[in-house]
Amino acid sequence: MVLTKTATNDESVSTMFGSRYVRTTLPKYEIGENSIPKDAAFQIIKDELMLDGNPRLNLASFVTTWMEPECDKLIMDSINKNYVDMDEYPVTTEFQNRCVNIIARLFNAPLKESETAVGVGTVGSSEAIMLAGLAFKRKWQNRRKAEGKPYDKPNIVTGANVQVCWEKFARYFEVELKEVKLSEGYYVMDPDKAAEMVDENTICVAAILGSTLNGEFEDVKRLNDLLVKKNEETGWNTPIHVDAASGGFIAPFIYPELEWDFRLPLVKSINVSGHKYGLVYAGIGWVVWRASEDLPEELIFHINYLGSDQPTFTLNFSKGSSQIIAQYYQLIRLGFEGYKNVMENCIENMMVLKEGIEKTERFNIVSKDQGVPVVAFSLKDHSFHNEFEISEMLRRFGWIVPAYTMPADAQHITVLRVVIREDFSRTLAERLVVDIVKVLHELDTLPSKISKKMGIEGIAENVKDKKMEREALMEVIVGWRKFVKDRKKMNGVC
Repeated sequence: MVLTKTATNDESVSTMFGSRYVRTTLPKYEIGENSIPKDAAFQIIKDELMLDGNPRLNLASFVTTWMEPECDKLIMDSINKNYVDMDEYPVTTEFQNRCVNIIARLFNAPLKESETAVGVGTVGSSEAIMLAGLAFKRKWQNRRKAEGKPYDKPNIVTGANVQVCWEKFARYFEVELKEVKLSEGYYVMDPDKAAEMVDENTICVAAILGSTLNGEFEDVKRLNDLLVKKNEETGWNTPIHVDAASGGFIAPFIYPELEWDFRLPLVKSINVSGHKYGLVYAGIGWVVWRASEDLPEELIFHINYLGSDQPTFTLNFSKGSSQIIAQYYQLIRLGFEGYKNVMENCIENMMVLKEGIEKTERFNIVSKDQGVPVVAFSLKDHSFHNEFEISEMLRRFGWIVPAYTMPADAQHITVLRVVIREDFSRTLAERLVVDIVKVLHELDTLPSKISKKMGIEGIAENVKDKKMEREALMEVIVGWRKFVKDRKKMNGVC
């Protein structure tokens, strides 16, 4: 008689959730002693990732969250290609060159029919801005040296509304950042004030085509005209860089008559984020120069240890090829007509959302109709509740809508902002309005968290003039931030 024994510990007969790995705590901040099965590792990570927000409902982000399945497949097929190996992957290199030329011509670079554009793909607009800033700094230093003048105190003029990457550039590369302060009702750089701040040490003025705060386009044409006049008077030859991270793939299709690009003589370089309205997943940006003389040759490195002479001008070395391929896919798949259709849809859905928010009669709209499709809005009455509460309560419906204060000198203004992307449909816009109304009704039935949690009841009633109201509002904002931060600490969130 043959005896058989049941293999009770045989993992091959267990389901994933019947295995020991669902009841075993794995080390989180040091490598484990033993390996685990691939399906267990997959399920453990997948389960924890369920706690992340839904990317398509993340209305804080400008970054693309949807692409066609065909492009997804191209991305996965090329995810193991290192772009820097140009000799091994010549077609990918050619795709990047095609993208640079398409984008440069889209921005009206003064190129002859057979002339090649000057530019490079980056991991995003942050790297693109660093590269453009370095080119301006080196050009300015070279000119100052040739004139026998000091070159140790470069500065750059921007608005206080610039993205943090400009502050990083200034700090990392030792350039003074001169910011034009904002004011209530005017949340972008004033070109007149910017021109006034320019001096002989200014390496460039940075204009934003699509402010992160409210989507508004800055007046690059006005800035160019002012600097042309100032350069004639002083001989300084101060140039312009346009940070078109958000607006560079919008303006050519929706506002073709708007002069902001290389049609203006002082615009020497432009950056744009392919992973925003270029409609590619996160990880691709572009910077293009007006002409080859605007990019100093000494900043370009030449290497040959990957098989042939390869010029390189980047802050990093290795990077994936998939996003470059995805950008080329979108450019040839959509063409001018396709991009125009997408951007028109975004603008129309922005207007639907804006009108729905206005109908509540509870908010002031601080964004503009012309610009990046963004709806930025603030409460008319802060007596009992604020924008941070609305942002927090919208998360219960799945929406991620940021609340934040404006930069100096408009810190007393708090706004909520919704970014309208390609995958934000009319249905979602209408649903968001419904959920905002629900939140407002619920807040109306609740006692004021502001006064209850922070002991500042009566602030609104005691406000006697505009200055006191601003000070009170700032106290509310600071107090609410502290309350939210403390509560996160209690919940173990870091």
